Amino acid sequence: MNPSPTPTYHVPEPPKSALLPALAAGAIIALFAFNIYLYVQIDHTRTDLAKMQESFTAELTNLKDSSNVTTASQKAHLEQLKQDLETARAQARDQARTLSSQAKAEAAAHADQLARQIQAEEAKANQQFSSEISEAKQSASTANAKIADVSTDVGGVKTQVSATQAELQKTIAELKSTRGDLGVQSGLIATNASELQALRRLGERNYFEFKLGKTKAPQRVGDITLLLKKTDPKKNKYTVDVMADDKLTEKKDKNINEPVQFYTAKAKQPYEIVVNQVQKDLIVGYLATPKEQSGR
Repeated sequence: MNPSPTPTYHVPEPPKSALLPALAAGAIIALFAFNIYLYVQIDHTRTDLAKMQESFTAELTNLKDSSNVTTASQKAHLEQLKQDLETARAQARDQARTLSSQAKAEAAAHADQLARQIQAEEAKANQQFSSEISEAKQSASTANAKIADVSTDVGGVKTQVSATQAELQKTIAELKSTRGDLGVQSGLIATNASELQALRRLGERNYFEFKLGKTKAPQRVGDITLLLKKTDPKKNKYTVDVMADDKLTEKKDKNINEPVQFYTAKAKQPYEIVVNQVQKDLIVGYLATPKEQSGR
């Protein structure tokens, strides 16, 4: 009997370790997650910068309105942004300790890039804010200059008004009062246009100027009618018909600057006609009526 063959045993090769691929995969996943985190932080930072620019615009509007703007809120935003950056760096450092050296380098690079972006945005925002502040100050300076001009104009107007009032008082003081053709003491008599203007400003009576030519039809002056009958330029005399309350009255051979008086049913005081110029077939003057119009 042949001896039985010796059995052959195949020892299986030990399986390759799966630890290294697992570690590599874990590191890649962690790096990818960290990169996503950093991008989220950058997006948040951009949002904060946009809000900061909106805050700058609002503060500029307040400056233009009140000229008393403060930059405290902008500085607070920047300080908060810097604190957020430091927090992001600290979180990145904490998470990078568990990663590979390559992941640490990439994390540091992202953090530096974020810092440069923040610095650039901060410089840009500061420059823009400084420019807007300068424009607002220029606008305020222009407004102050205009206010100064207006104040100067107001002062000039006040001076002119004072001078006009003084001239008015002087003119009124030079006016005279005399008795009219009815023997009634007249009001102040104006002999020219400037004196008549002074009487108007005084406001004691109503005044109606006229230029009355020699015509067939009477001319209406105020609430009466006048008809020129005759003129004598050499003697400065004239004759005129006065129609008031449907009553005709002839005023004959009246003198220049003489108060020609007559009564109406509308007033207790007499109406007065004053002629300042007598020319050929033309007289120039005014009608003065009482302010109070009531029956006698």
